[in-house]
Amino acid sequence: MLTHIDHVQLTIPEGDQHLEAARAFYVGALGMTEIDKPPPLRDRGGLWFRAGQPGPIPGAGFEVHLGVEEPRDTRRHPAFATTDLAAVLHACQAAGARVERDVPLGDRERFHVWDPFGNRIEVIQY
Repeated sequence: MLTHIDHVQLTIPEGDQHLEAARAFYVGALGMTEIDKPPPLRDRGGLWFRAGQPGPIPGAGFEVHLGVEEPRDTRRHPAFATTDLAAVLHACQAAGARVERDVPLGDRERFHVWDPFGNRIEVIQY
């Protein structure tokens, strides 16, 4: 039986300048921590980030893996939960990210933000 999200794979274009843009967005705007990729995967490029604590405790944390390939316009997206939607929204706007508020879904307030590579991320507060 499934217990929690382990990671989400998104894409970035090839090039060192994109790595710095990824760090600025995922660490700077979203407050995630960059983590080392396992040695067998390092030659593939990209970056990994973590939010919360690692381990098998449901809801304790998750990772975002950025792989190198040309991004595509898609409706696929991760949804990250927060306890302070306004603070995350402000941080994303301050970072210059494209942000769109969306209608609440029952007990969930939310907005969408696009990382520098066109990956859409939904941010939710219950």
